[in-house]
Amino acid sequence: MIKKKILVTGGAGFLGSHLCERLLREGNEVVCLDNYFTGQKQNVVHLLDNPFFELIRHDVTMPFFIEVEEIYNLACPASPIHYQYNPIKTVKTSVMGAINMLGLAKRIKAKVLQASTSEVYGDPEIHPQTEDYWGHVNPIGPRSCYDEGKRVAETLFINYHKQNKVRIKIIRIFNTYGPRMHPHDGRVVSNFIVQALKGEDITIYGDGSQTRSFCYVDDLLDGMIRLMNSRDDFIGPVNVGNPGEFTMMELAELVLKLTGSRSKIVYLPLPADDPAQRQPNIDLARKELGWKPAIPLEEGLKKTIEFFQTII
Repeated sequence: MIKKKILVTGGAGFLGSHLCERLLREGNEVVCLDNYFTGQKQNVVHLLDNPFFELIRHDVTMPFFIEVEEIYNLACPASPIHYQYNPIKTVKTSVMGAINMLGLAKRIKAKVLQASTSEVYGDPEIHPQTEDYWGHVNPIGPRSCYDEGKRVAETLFINYHKQNKVRIKIIRIFNTYGPRMHPHDGRVVSNFIVQALKGEDITIYGDGSQTRSFCYVDDLLDGMIRLMNSRDDFIGPVNVGNPGEFTMMELAELVLKLTGSRSKIVYLPLPADDPAQRQPNIDLARKELGWKPAIPLEEGLKKTIEFFQTII
């Protein structure tokens, strides 16, 4: 197998660290770029002894120069608590990060993948969401720094491809969970698990009827790598996520069962612009990538709970 040199931005984050690990396991040389805003060095410290792994502290809003064959652009805070903490920085990371990575890919003729998000669909008016749906996004709401930043990044990718012939891939990632999630990222899986393990009240926003689809990290990475390795004329965007849909109440009850916790469920007001439904249509990923998720929610939650038990 030919060893590729691959750059992963946001490589010390939850998804990025798993991706670095997977790419190294497949025999590649990996350069991990992160500014540690939400990524953590401890996520990749176990990789530092590998001679084919390099860790560089750098912010993607600043230009970066390197020779690689592939770029996975994952850099951006992805949870509402983190991306709303500094919304201007969030927009800059999505937009300037995309410009800098596309500029790099153009110069060195690398293939570049953009980690986009289901958030580009906003609070969707169609269900489940297909890639040809334009979305229903509030451009001035509390989530807009992330939603609109990712939408502009997709625009940049498409135009660099059309105007400058840059080889691109766009993946729209739906809710993903697994070991190394940040315990305080405010996302529902980590929230429920941490609260259950600590014996605290499990907080559900709204009445618990809103739905999400949860994809285990290994499944997501399989889809991402398949997309990067797919034929050049298939650029996406392509939804990658688990089409199995669960209410917040169902998730809370499953976490309680798997942790054996006696935590009580309490209800709080729903945040502004919180989507009522989020479920991917993955017909395109099945057709073009031969991809579908394989790990059931209960199995993935068990592995995630085991991780959180080691850090709480």
